[in-house]
Amino acid sequence: MKTTYLLLSKEDQWVRPYFKKYKKLLALVLFLGFLTFFAASALMFTSGLLISKSAAKPENILMVYVPIVLTRGFGIARPTLRYVERLGSHNWVLKMTSDIRLKLYQSMESKAAKSKDDYQTGNLLGILAEDVDHIQNLYLRTIFPAIVSLILYVVIVIALGYFSLPLALMMLLLMGVILFVLPLASVLVNNARIYRQKAKRHALYNELTDAVLGVGDWQYSGRYQEFLTRYNESEAKVREEDQAMNRYSRFDGLIKQVVFGVIILVLFVWAGNYFGSGDQAMRNWIAAFVLAFFPLIDAFAPVSDSLKELPLYEDTVQRLSTLPEIKSEGTTQEVTLTSKEIMFDEVTFSYGDDTRTLLNEFNLVIPEGEVLAVLGKSGVGKTTLSKLLRGDLVPKSGQITIGDIPVVQLGSHVSDLIGVLNQSPHIFNTTIGNNIRLGNLDATDEEIEEAAIQAGLQPVLDKLPLGLDTVVEESGKRFSGGEQQRIALARILLQDAPIIIIDEPTIGLDPVTEKQLLTTVFEVLKGKTVLWITHHLVGTHYADRIIFIEDAKISMEGNLNSLLTESSRFKELYQLDLYE
Repeated sequence: MKTTYLLLSKEDQWVRPYFKKYKKLLALVLFLGFLTFFAASALMFTSGLLISKSAAKPENILMVYVPIVLTRGFGIARPTLRYVERLGSHNWVLKMTSDIRLKLYQSMESKAAKSKDDYQTGNLLGILAEDVDHIQNLYLRTIFPAIVSLILYVVIVIALGYFSLPLALMMLLLMGVILFVLPLASVLVNNARIYRQKAKRHALYNELTDAVLGVGDWQYSGRYQEFLTRYNESEAKVREEDQAMNRYSRFDGLIKQVVFGVIILVLFVWAGNYFGSGDQAMRNWIAAFVLAFFPLIDAFAPVSDSLKELPLYEDTVQRLSTLPEIKSEGTTQEVTLTSKEIMFDEVTFSYGDDTRTLLNEFNLVIPEGEVLAVLGKSGVGKTTLSKLLRGDLVPKSGQITIGDIPVVQLGSHVSDLIGVLNQSPHIFNTTIGNNIRLGNLDATDEEIEEAAIQAGLQPVLDKLPLGLDTVVEESGKRFSGGEQQRIALARILLQDAPIIIIDEPTIGLDPVTEKQLLTTVFEVLKGKTVLWITHHLVGTHYADRIIFIEDAKISMEGNLNSLLTESSRFKELYQLDLYE
């Protein structure tokens, strides 16, 4: 099966490695799982023996003393072992899922800028929540029970073979129906159904998240009832698949009960013939052998129910395997930059199979400490230029370096060198201080306060009773757009990166707020290298140099005064922007 191959494949980096990493704890968990059912079976065995011996009216209590002690011992051992096994298995799974979540977030973060291009929001939610949950269930509900059941299966057949080879073969066949035939049938019958359910559920995720993100537009258009109707219909289709699977589960459960009934009947007939011909002491073993099999229903019955969900795990492993591989921290070498000069050398870039080339043999040098304004029409590649500089995108050809070191070799160190103030910085639902602290988790309260003051937040803080301890609420909606940008600016100041990318941070702000924000930004960033992406020509006097990107090349270049003097086209565009 595909799922089994994926789990055992050496290429799998999401499930298989943790068997080896936590192998000692895994072995202990499996052993405890086996002992749990052994204790349960032994409890019934000794209870049956005790009942039979007591019914024979022993002359002395000492005649049943050993079964009494064993019954008490196994009675205590069963729940104790079960509890310890649950602690161990959940501890193992929590360790594993903790590692997976860390690896998952690192993988997503390594290509954060590209994630929204490669995945819909619903798919991201599915990966971050549902897929990790599936892997957790894969261990707790499938792998652990299946392995424990197989161990019990082998031990029981070998033990019965000591008494009777025909009985052992009969049990090999009957228990094999429960452990192999029914699970295989369950997978074959439900495989297509689970894929349909999975596809419908993912479609539901995407539809719901898309609608939630655009809930305002649904309401403004007066068509929110249409969305609710469509969503309810989609949800009903998912429930139909759930009901069909539940019907099969009830049928599967009935078959298992019938097979277990046959097992008990066969064992009862054999025990009656084997022990019934002897004296009373021998006949006491009949009930012991028969009752010992009843607890094993709890070990064997869940196997087919859990294996039918293998297609879900297959999809999970496949989706996780498509994520970027995370290199170990030891592979990222320390870098020492002799300068912070940025160079784009013959860089060519286009998105995927898009025939339109955004940058074509593009050359640009940004000296250390320069403020460079990048202008151009929407879609010409201004933001793409910043993503290439960050290493979020890789050029088709050419090279981008900072101080003679290729950006692709900087790895995680790129965050130490480059800070970003973009159009819509995310403000988390926590305090202002914690939002600023994101720039440097080791910063002191005094450093956070200083960064907030530098970013021009003092007038805002003076109006808040709790100051930096004020909760900003979800997405920072408690504050205006300009105030949110100042919080983000304080975050960058705390980060203290030598290179700053400013990607149109004043979009949506009124002219007065825009001017105030830009004044603050360029005052506090003085001395740093700034790549400023903007659509406004007015205000470019803050820049040491201005470039226009057009037709995948630089079409105009110079400072504001030289361009106004030497380029009639720039002057015309400047006048249009001035009176816009």
